[in-house]
Amino acid sequence: MSGCRKRCKREIFKFAQYLFRALTGTLQTDSIEDEIEMATVRHRPEALELLEAQSKFTKKELQILYRGFKNECPSGIVNEEAFKEIYSQFFPQGDSTTYAHFLFNAFDTDHNGSVSFEDFVMGLSILLRGTVQEKLSWAFNLYDINKDGYITKEEMLDIMKAIYDMMGKCTYPVLQEDAPRQHVETFFQKMDRNKDGVVTIDEFIESCQKDENIMHSMQLFENVI
Repeated sequence: MSGCRKRCKREIFKFAQYLFRALTGTLQTDSIEDEIEMATVRHRPEALELLEAQSKFTKKELQILYRGFKNECPSGIVNEEAFKEIYSQFFPQGDSTTYAHFLFNAFDTDHNGSVSFEDFVMGLSILLRGTVQEKLSWAFNLYDINKDGYITKEEMLDIMKAIYDMMGKCTYPVLQEDAPRQHVETFFQKMDRNKDGVVTIDEFIESCQKDENIMHSMQLFENVI
């Protein structure tokens, strides 16, 4: 039993490494071609052709993503616990549980409690190859925790706390305890143009596009994907 558990953990971590390469944009064409030559690709041609038309990935990229996804997730879906396990491998010095929960919900677009290969690819396509507006729309969905079409200050604070919980312990100098709230106060004030206490998607996108500091802050989100 212990041997099986060790093997499962090893396989999950291997896929986590692959997932991290893909999400950070380090999954390069050369490495894709190399991997295709090294192993037989198992895929569903019709589904991949449809995804190729819907996403910004080539067929070769989709084949590699699909093989990795199916090898490590034979059921074809990733549940939230597996998603949290993946993130815990990359941030052992912090607590990534809450951020992984929010991120999982952003990928789980149909809110059925699981992320399919199609969900994964479409989210990845936006994050890596989408336009600025598409990426910001995806980020808005992440911050909009209850999915009501608005971001409140508390929702933004919950996300920021989750990021600091995951990253804070490995930053220098050590962050103050109230750093997330201070960050959010500045961030939210710039975005809430009409001062009604909520940020709409139009306010969010417009503010991010016009303010260099906010765009820089958005990199914090991008870097921990």
